[in-house]
Parts: sequence; structure tokens; C-alpha cells
Amino acid sequence: MTPRSAASFFVFLILSVALLAAFAAGVRTASSEEPALAQPSVAACRPTDFRVVLDVGHTADVPGAISAHGIPEYVFNMRLAADVKDALVKAGFDKTVLLVTDQAPPLGLFERAWSANKLNADLFVSIHHDSVPDYLLQSWEYAGHQEHYNDDFPGYAIFISNENAERAASLAFGHLLGKALQAQGLAYTPHYTLPLMRHRRRQLIDADAGVYRYDALVVLQRTRMPAVLLEAGSIVNRTEELDMATPERRGRISTAFVSAVTEFCASRALARRNHRMRRLASPDFAPRHRLGIR
Repeated sequence: MTPRSAASFFVFLILSVALLAAFAAGVRTASSEEPALAQPSVAACRPTDFRVVLDVGHTADVPGAISAHGIPEYVFNMRLAADVKDALVKAGFDKTVLLVTDQAPPLGLFERAWSANKLNADLFVSIHHDSVPDYLLQSWEYAGHQEHYNDDFPGYAIFISNENAERAASLAFGHLLGKALQAQGLAYTPHYTLPLMRHRRRQLIDADAGVYRYDALVVLQRTRMPAVLLEAGSIVNRTEELDMATPERRGRISTAFVSAVTEFCASRALARRNHRMRRLASPDFAPRHRLGIR
């Protein structure tokens, strides 16, 4: 090798090392700055790629609680779920599915979870309306029939299972939904924390948004995506029941759903993006990928 060619080779080698060092520094800088730059944004959500399954609680033959005015819970569940679906579809979440089953519990509960898993849903929400244990009910006469009521505990309640495959994400969505319901002027019921609930007493794990822990709920336990169960309000409370029967109340809940699902969709998209960026910024990944090293 001549002195001139040797000099050229060393210049080339020095430049190559400098470029590699600059590239590595850039990767480290991007990695360190990424958490600050990557903030949740509605724009990050692609509604058409996000599937929500809305489970209509109970069945026509096993309709759940009976309201203070003698109306089965299933009727309330169906109306609300249909309105929420319409609102989500109008907001661009056109893959939203209304899950209705005629299979009674307990098999019907496993069927719901299986259906949601088969649909590869991104979010599962079981829609219900609340009551109280029988020993807390009082009797009254309405339209010539004896009915039962309890006016003490109005408000919504949200439940998650710690045994769900996506427990943290379930809690995150529960928080978003609870805060969105509060933004619509609704409040959660605290009565599940009271001793009078006996074995139905639940742990309040998000006192800010009204999210309770209920591990044994099959539809939350057996689903492989983030999952919550919403008790939209108490239908044995005579005042709240009448309010929940109105399109206006269902509209407020539907608006809350659109807000919560949109924000949750964005946060999930952001989490996937951050995961990709961390992978690309890994010292073991980027240089090897760029240089073709095996």
C-alpha cells in the first residue's frame, strides 16, 4: 500500500467511525427524549381499526334485576347498549359489536367471553343496571302490583378483574370511563364498600373514578382483552330509574363512552408506537440492523 492510499484508507476509517458514533448518539438521544415527546393524542387513534364489544348483560329469559316499576334489567341493558353502539359507530368506531346471547348462566357467561376472544376485540364492556341485595329492598304498590325498591344508593359502578389478561389496561379504561361519566354530571355509588353489602362488598381500587375490583366475574376474568363491567345506575332507585329510562340519560352515557373509548384507543396506539421506538432505539437492535450484522 502506498503512503497516499494508506492515508486515504485511514481518513475513510476515521470518518466511518465518526458516522457510527453520531448515529449511536442520535439513537440514544431519540430514546431519552421519546417519553417526553410521545404524548397521547386523539390523532393517534384509528377508530376503524379498533373493535369494541358491547355485551348486553343477562338474557330475555333470565333478565336480571327487576326495577322499582316492574321492568326487567335486560330491557334497560339492551336500550343503553344499542345507543352506545350507535354513538361509537358515528364516532368512527364502525367495528363495534353488540353481543347478545340467549344462553343462560353459567354457560352463557363463558360463551360471551369466548365470543369476544374469537372476535379479537380490543375492548370488552359488559353493560348492566344495578340493584341491591334482597334484604335491602322495600315493598310498594305500583300500577296495581307489588314491586320492590331501594332509594338509598343511586349512581354508577365500574368493575374490573385482577385475573383479566390485561388488568392494568382494564383499570386504565375504567378510570377513563368513570371520569367521562362524571364529566356528564353522573356520580358513582359508594355502597359496595359498606359492611351492609356482606359478601357482595367490593374493594374500591379507584376512588377517583368509581372502579371496583371483582375478580370472579367470568366475562372479565376469561376475556383476553381489557374488560370492564358497567352498572349504569340503580333501577331499584325510583328516581334514578325514571331518569335512566330517558333518551337524554342514555345520551349522556353514550357521550361518555365515546370520549373514554377515543382516549383509550389513542393511549393503546401510543403504547404500541413507544414499544416500537424503544425496540428501534435499543443499542443491540439499531446498529446490528443497519449494518446487517447477524
